[in-house]
Amino acid sequence: MPNLTQTVAAPIRRLGPALVVVAAACLATAAPAAARSAPESFADLVAPLLDTVVNVQTSITAPDNQSDGQGLGDALPDGIPDELQDLFRQFLEKRGQKGGPGAEPAPRRRENALGSGFIIDADGYIVTNNHVVEGADEISVRLTDNTILPATLVGADQATDLALLKVEAGHKLHATRWGDSDKLRIGDWVVAIGNPFGLGGTVTAGIVSARGREIGGRYDDYLQTDAAINRGNSGGPMFNTDGEVVGINTAIYSPTGGSIGIGFAVPSAMARSVIDSLRQYGEVRRGWLGVRIQTVTPELAEGLRLGSAHGALVASVTPGGPAQKAGIAGGDVIVEFDGRPVGEMSELPRMVAQTAIGKTVPVKVVRKGEEKTIQVQLGRLDEAQIAAAESGQPAPEAPGSADLKDLGLGLATLTDDLRQKYSLEQDLDGVLVTEVKPDSPADERGLRQGDVILEVNQNPVAEPADVAKELEATRKEGRSTATLLIQRGGERQWVPLKVQKKG
Repeated sequence: MPNLTQTVAAPIRRLGPALVVVAAACLATAAPAAARSAPESFADLVAPLLDTVVNVQTSITAPDNQSDGQGLGDALPDGIPDELQDLFRQFLEKRGQKGGPGAEPAPRRRENALGSGFIIDADGYIVTNNHVVEGADEISVRLTDNTILPATLVGADQATDLALLKVEAGHKLHATRWGDSDKLRIGDWVVAIGNPFGLGGTVTAGIVSARGREIGGRYDDYLQTDAAINRGNSGGPMFNTDGEVVGINTAIYSPTGGSIGIGFAVPSAMARSVIDSLRQYGEVRRGWLGVRIQTVTPELAEGLRLGSAHGALVASVTPGGPAQKAGIAGGDVIVEFDGRPVGEMSELPRMVAQTAIGKTVPVKVVRKGEEKTIQVQLGRLDEAQIAAAESGQPAPEAPGSADLKDLGLGLATLTDDLRQKYSLEQDLDGVLVTEVKPDSPADERGLRQGDVILEVNQNPVAEPADVAKELEATRKEGRSTATLLIQRGGERQWVPLKVQKKG
């Protein structure tokens, strides 16, 4: 019964039967506190926790044409010596391939894999990773007394890689209790318990190595630890020294598949709300703001008069969405959400997702250099909109430029013929980019023929002269960067352009 693993994007590996994504978030720094001395032993801490951790076994029926020679099919009788199993399998396969009397189809092979989990409710609710149980035909749980119970999947969330199971034991089970991962500090002791390589009840200890790790997941907010965790640890708990669950072990960074002291866990601060939603609804219901955002680069910060690069720049708002209804507009920089500062773009989606649907929250924005607080009533995020909502790419870097000619841009007023030629909406207003000279500043910036400049310095433009006027105003104000809102392929983004000061 193998602990399957699979490599995604280099050496980041899932710990269970499939692959995991690593993540991060910026968490508030705790106030200084007296350092705890290293414990002489973890025995007293671990003893009452062992019964709360379980082994999760999954089974998937693989089509007979996908056999990879690993594991044994269900058709093999018990008791066959190891040295004869391959021969017996070949015999069965040959029988299935032959036609005529007596031929039988080759057996469908069942693939089994192991992971970990922990009990959060004495009535049999168990937390594990989504990738441990995803696609499984059957799920079972082994308790520490070796009792095996069938489990049903209550719900799963691919975005955070969490899942909730339910078993019927006929009696109350030993349950864990949640801790507050926001209180963890880098250097604090943590203990992991799980089922690495099928070795149930394995205990390892280490420290919190880092917080806020992120490599591409939408809601990434992982804790990093040097406690040894391996394949099969997926879904197992990470405890603090008070015996509380502060993380769910999910991924390792490893070129070999084994532990090298870099493991990652979903923090309890995120996991609790996800699990509560799965338990109540069977799915995760997230708050929705209805904005498409991008990173605030230093150049954009200068052009937007922010002083420093921080916050989330609104590239566009969803028509009819909560943000638009409340008055948030493209070009606003969201610097605070519900009383929490937004340091980086990636923080905002997590904040919004974890906020209750229907709650009215204060959103502080910077608009044309001035702060403004807007009250927004959040809606519910449709998961199909995830790729389009609250995501974006930073504009590419480019050197400074002097004026429209030096930018290498050809501009034109939008006409009906041009709208038709470039497949643009008939009601779209702006200035069309008709030419981008190779190796010009505009080319290096990433502007393309067919782009439509909608705003410059958050002011609408309708003629090429409007663009020139705004660039000149930027210079007169003593600023070296102008910001252009462009539309390309139905999506909008802000692009910073350097303007040369005259003097």
